Amino acid sequence: MSTQVTVVGIGADGWTGLTAAAKELVESADVVLGGERHLAMLPEADQVREAWPSPLRDGLPALLEKHEGRKVVALASGDPLVSGIATTLVDLLGKESVVVVPTLSSVALARARMRWSAESTEVVTLVGRDPHLVARSLAPGLRLLVLSSDGSTPAEVAGLLTAAGYGASPMTVLADLGSETESRTDGVAASWGDQSAPDLNVVAVELVSSGATVLGFTAGLPEGAFDHDGQITKRDVRASALARLAPLPGQLLWDVGAGAGSVAIEWMRAHPTCRAIAIEAREDRAARIARNASALGVPSLDVVTGHAPEALDGLEAPHAIFIGGGATEEGVLDACWSALRPGGRLVVHGVTLETEAVLAVRYAQLGGELTRLHVEHAAPIGTFTGWTPARAITQWTVTKADV
Repeated sequence: MSTQVTVVGIGADGWTGLTAAAKELVESADVVLGGERHLAMLPEADQVREAWPSPLRDGLPALLEKHEGRKVVALASGDPLVSGIATTLVDLLGKESVVVVPTLSSVALARARMRWSAESTEVVTLVGRDPHLVARSLAPGLRLLVLSSDGSTPAEVAGLLTAAGYGASPMTVLADLGSETESRTDGVAASWGDQSAPDLNVVAVELVSSGATVLGFTAGLPEGAFDHDGQITKRDVRASALARLAPLPGQLLWDVGAGAGSVAIEWMRAHPTCRAIAIEAREDRAARIARNASALGVPSLDVVTGHAPEALDGLEAPHAIFIGGGATEEGVLDACWSALRPGGRLVVHGVTLETEAVLAVRYAQLGGELTRLHVEHAAPIGTFTGWTPARAITQWTVTKADV
């Protein structure tokens, strides 16, 4: 597709707020695309104007192809690259085919109203996304600017904060920023209730813990952070595994034999763009993984119910694979190694002699790193205290680029 699109940011003050250069771009266009609200801001003109299709992503290719060869301008709120249409257009057309002309964003306006610096604030976008994403960013003292999907988002955020032990957090809803109808509503998450807000709003939150279990951002969350039936990679060995899996932005992990999903969830918590697929044979555990993912702020975790290696067929090739169970199953290691991208990391854990024997053979064949992890915890022995050892874990790590 060779369509060229110029994306012009338009603020709440509409046409009058645009610069002369931006107005010239819109007036000279053959076709103007945008939401109904944005199109209604424009003065009458002899040009084609079309609202975005629904569903947006699926309908865009046909709409753009329809206007191929014409001068196309798309309207977007504020900065078109902040949860805006420009990001989608760049994905579809390539960056050489999209020109972006931003104006003041809602994020900048919200920070100005709150007097919050950019470096002290984290932005979480819920535009068209699961509100549980907020849970990934919960930490006492952190400031959040939440970009709402609609007027119901503030109440949803307040409910999630309260359920997570952050009900004492002050909340401010800034609506219709930059317009004549701009409004501000202040409150506290626990008492926010179900009050609605104008659809165009940003939620400012100063996180205050009110009895919450504070979870860190490094690998090795306590087992109690997860709902599990005992089938979970314990925190000390999980931290070791994730250090070797080395989560990187945008990369994909397979968590094979996922149990409670702890490795996949912590991989995704490492960066907002990290992706993971959890493969689990038991349906009850697969459902539990999805619940854990939502509770810990990574609701987009993809859960596949099925037995490996069959369940691996057709999945996107991963950058890293963790096998927490099932390494002795026929074909599992071969299927994983074959699917792993060049430069990918494979980490396998075993607790039985049979698995250890398999890993020793693979280590001899492919190299890497073979490690035994011994963890002991202090526990009462009568009136004294002694060390209680957990089962030793054999950990094999190998990078495909090394072979």
